[in-house]
Amino acid sequence: MSKAPKITPHDAAHVLSEALPHMQRYDDEIVVVKYGGHAMGVEETARAFARDIVLLEQTGINPVVVHGGGPQIEAMLKKAGVESQFAGGLRITDAKTLEIVEMVLAGSINKQIVGYVNAAGGKAIGLCGKDGNMVVAKKVGRRVVDPDSNIEKVVDLGFVGEPDKVDTTVLDTVLGRELIPVLAPVAAGANGGTFNVNADTFAGAIAGALKAKRLLLLTDVPGVLDKDKQLIEDLTVADARKLIADGTISGGMIPKVETCLYALEQGVEGVVILDGKVPHAVLLELFTDHGAGTLIHP
Repeated sequence: MSKAPKITPHDAAHVLSEALPHMQRYDDEIVVVKYGGHAMGVEETARAFARDIVLLEQTGINPVVVHGGGPQIEAMLKKAGVESQFAGGLRITDAKTLEIVEMVLAGSINKQIVGYVNAAGGKAIGLCGKDGNMVVAKKVGRRVVDPDSNIEKVVDLGFVGEPDKVDTTVLDTVLGRELIPVLAPVAAGANGGTFNVNADTFAGAIAGALKAKRLLLLTDVPGVLDKDKQLIEDLTVADARKLIADGTISGGMIPKVETCLYALEQGVEGVVILDGKVPHAVLLELFTDHGAGTLIHP
């Protein structure tokens, strides 16, 4: 196993100097980071992510972390003997599934990330959409095409919701006070109850309501790829819509890009889809010239 090249003090000072204009650009701005995927289950990676988030706060940025937890939910459902079903890329969430989803997202995962951030010297506070009525959701329906009959039908996803209203009172109170909100994508219903919300969609709604400078969606891929599977580093909203229409953007990337477009419509300045498995992906994106993924902007 080869050792990493040693960085001299001169090199370290040069890197910090090069980062200065980027730090100034984001000074006192809000950056929402959606953190999820299989990288969450690797402790070393999770701790490195937490250190990067603490560094953002120390440089004057106001980071807000929204996390997913699909693999962890799946593992707990199997342990409990509950079988998962999906439609249109979303988990069908019955009452028994919802109980486990809320326990894993708003409980174990949320507090684990909070613990990592605090261990790195930050002051994280774990919340979910139900706290202070931060996110009130409405029930989601999905139209899917039956592969046998080729007939489109509406599937009842159970307790799966999408953000309907966002109240930033709690976040406005927390941000700017050296506190780092870590949010689980569990939301309240208008008449009480609980909804499971897709983490990308939740992050987009939060970023839009906060008028964030950046929304970073950490995924398991480098970003948006062209037809030759090469990374597209920069897209306008019009470009993105064309790529969806011609099939270049397809499958699970479509809802991610649609979340980006929604966030931009709500006033977010720029949205980036990037690979969360790349070490220090968040720092590369915010503090270097070349970035680390696909930037989508108005």
